[in-house]
Amino acid sequence: MRLTRFTDLALRAVMRLAVNEQGGPLATRDVAEMMNVPYTHMAKAITRLQHLGVVEARRGRGGGLELTGLGRRVSVGWLVRELEGEGEVVTCEGDQPCPLHGACRLRHALRDAQEAFYSSLEPLTVADLVAPPAGPVLVGLVGRSS
Repeated sequence: MRLTRFTDLALRAVMRLAVNEQGGPLATRDVAEMMNVPYTHMAKAITRLQHLGVVEARRGRGGGLELTGLGRRVSVGWLVRELEGEGEVVTCEGDQPCPLHGACRLRHALRDAQEAFYSSLEPLTVADLVAPPAGPVLVGLVGRSS
């Protein structure tokens, strides 16, 4: 399985926010710089995470991003499913549908593999992702302007 870049960015943002205990809320721009990605890409990922209830964003002085209670206890499998969407690994329909569509075994096998991939992530939480050695590295990340 290959995750979309969008899911990768969202997961990295959640991981960074999970270790941000002492520094106060971070801005989206801070997280983007720490992860060395364009602000606009990170902003889209943060917006999606807000819609999922995983991240809370507050405006103004003292504002910024924080993980919600759900964000701290959510299954990585659930989060990846939500971020990736319900799409299949292969597309058999379209302008030129596959001639094997009605009798294809590949599509079913790939759907099973996709489900096994997501299921393998179900037991993991954000806390598991930020356990050492990753957590200390995440805490040490600084933006380009820092």
